[in-house]
Amino acid sequence: MAIEIRRATAGEMEQVGLMAAYVYGGAFGDGADNITATSMRPEWTLCAFDGAKLVTSFGTFPFTMRANGEAISFGGVTAVGTRPEYRRRGLVRKIMTQAIQDQKDQGQSVSGLWASQAAIYQRYGYAAAGANRHYTVDTADIRFFDGDGGACAIERLSMPECIEPAKGLYRRFIANRFGYLHRSSILWAENVFDGSSSDGPVYMALASDAEGPQGYVAYTLRANKVGHRARAQEIKIRDVAWLTLDAYRSLWSFLAGHDLVGRVLWENAPVDDPAPHLFSEPRMLHTDDREGTWMRLIDVPAALMNRGYLPAAEPTRVSFTIESDALAPWNEGTWALELDGQGGKAVNQVEPSKDSLTLSVKTLASLYTGIHTALELSQAGLIFGPLSAVQTANAMFTTYFKPHCPDHY
Repeated sequence: MAIEIRRATAGEMEQVGLMAAYVYGGAFGDGADNITATSMRPEWTLCAFDGAKLVTSFGTFPFTMRANGEAISFGGVTAVGTRPEYRRRGLVRKIMTQAIQDQKDQGQSVSGLWASQAAIYQRYGYAAAGANRHYTVDTADIRFFDGDGGACAIERLSMPECIEPAKGLYRRFIANRFGYLHRSSILWAENVFDGSSSDGPVYMALASDAEGPQGYVAYTLRANKVGHRARAQEIKIRDVAWLTLDAYRSLWSFLAGHDLVGRVLWENAPVDDPAPHLFSEPRMLHTDDREGTWMRLIDVPAALMNRGYLPAAEPTRVSFTIESDALAPWNEGTWALELDGQGGKAVNQVEPSKDSLTLSVKTLASLYTGIHTALELSQAGLIFGPLSAVQTANAMFTTYFKPHCPDHY
């Protein structure tokens, strides 16, 4: 029987859940009603079936993502998996090709995912678009080089009273960031406020000044987690948002006040987090940067138009040529991005010129998100063209913050 590529029906979602349970070794639950199945709708799937048997699963969440001051429609790819006995047949490529067309048709100009293996998704034009910075620090080592521990008042909240304050602050925190999602109730519940794990209940410390709430940290607290006779407790940070550095310092000082805690873990900090600049002994954070999300440009001109850009003193223009994009041939050609310096922008297809840059759609994703500058990409042999154009692209694609997504999906 021929393999059929189609969306799963409501009655087949159990198979989607079981596929994820097996392929990902139970990371998202072992049963047919695991988080993969319950968070995904049939119309968001695109799967391969051998008769009635699901052999490859694939899903795309319709997210909204922050892109340097703008909100863009974003396809969050998830639940990609194939039965081992059906691998090496090109099923994921067939599905990915159709999914990219579907995402374009739905106005999702950018797509992202958490890559199980980088080699798989680089083949499809995805580029690393952020990292998760891991901190492991003893409360005894939370000290500031200038002695300024912040002046905000701290109020500790529990569920469910902490939900609304957190949501309001988060919306303001992510406004000019890149890669953060407009969180749905499911993302809040699963990634921040889930208290069903062995880590215990979720608490939230709210930092406020005379102007009102300015930041929060959501965390869990558990005993007997650290091999220390006096400080055997552990705090795991789930989420942090701050509108001022004073609030940021105040939240760290609040954590430092837990005298029985020998380890504070924060496993999804952004790579441009301020702590290493502020701590007296930044090495005691035991910083470890690990791979985060990957992104692909689905519709190059739409993605360029939808993104936010920093104000400039004068109009700027850069053009770049994408010679080949087998999965999204509409991206091929030379595109000119023009910024008037006052928020106006235009993207047009043009003829290549001596000032045009040449790069792949994967490299453009790295430039687009701001994870790497045009100069860095040029020095790596991934952008070709005159240095003056590289320098222009460097300035045009500067982001307010490094790209980051703390939410797994």
